[in-house]
Amino acid sequence: MTTCTSDSFWSRSTIGCDAKLAQWLHDHGSLTRSIQQSCDEFSVQVVSSGKSRIAYEESALLDIRPQHFAYSREVVLFADNQPVVFAHSTCAVKHLRGTWGAIKGLGNRPLGAMLFAHPQIKRRPLCYKVLSRHHPLYHRAGKILPDDAGKLWARRSLFYLHGAPLLVTEVFLPGILKLGKI
Repeated sequence: MTTCTSDSFWSRSTIGCDAKLAQWLHDHGSLTRSIQQSCDEFSVQVVSSGKSRIAYEESALLDIRPQHFAYSREVVLFADNQPVVFAHSTCAVKHLRGTWGAIKGLGNRPLGAMLFAHPQIKRRPLCYKVLSRHHPLYHRAGKILPDDAGKLWARRSLFYLHGAPLLVTEVFLPGILKLGKI
């Protein structure tokens, strides 16, 4: 299984992306850690968490029937009080009773710290997409921006623990370009 599928137009390429933004998109380590190293003050604000209907383009990746419920957590990562990333993570509700149960108790702590600290968690390759204004994640991420952001680049990947997938999608906001990439 791959996170890049032809029907959802996710790709392994970032052709046409600004070079500075591409550095962030291609970072294979913890995005949280990279942002923390590039700013003086880092914080996470939970936008939503709980059961929600799974998006069609996510359902096959998580083996959940379209329009059924999944667990979803959406947060904004702030660097020096500026929003830099809108993050959306989702998994099957059945995996909250065990494998991914710790996600429910994260609160304002970053998911990335947990994902990259656990030696048994395996990450699949990153995939990329330019989100249009009509994409649901663009709409939700755009709510925290003061102006129209134009196009927003996103990346996603699957994380596996004991065979259970967790899909993490990160939408890069214009403020990320104000940070120096380490």
